[in-house]
Amino acid sequence: MPETELGVITHFFDRIGVGAIKVTQGTLNVGNTVHIKGAHTDVTVTINSMQVEHNAVTSAKAGDEVGVKFDQKLRVNDKVFLVTP
Repeated sequence: MPETELGVITHFFDRIGVGAIKVTQGTLNVGNTVHIKGAHTDVTVTINSMQVEHNAVTSAKAGDEVGVKFDQKLRVNDKVFLVTP
């Protein structure tokens, strides 16, 4: 499946399993599938929910930073790619 670069992981909160995604281009929506790739990371997940300042949101555009719950450990500077069918 084709992928387009969407953003980068700016922080990962180990204790709660939440990664902060800085969207650098395009739009991220709840229900989208993303591929997160880095030196030690290679994860594909579907976004079930996102938050900005503890408020639920359904989409984020370039320039936004959102928190997303992940089951796997992510690392700062991991690239986030939007997977398109």
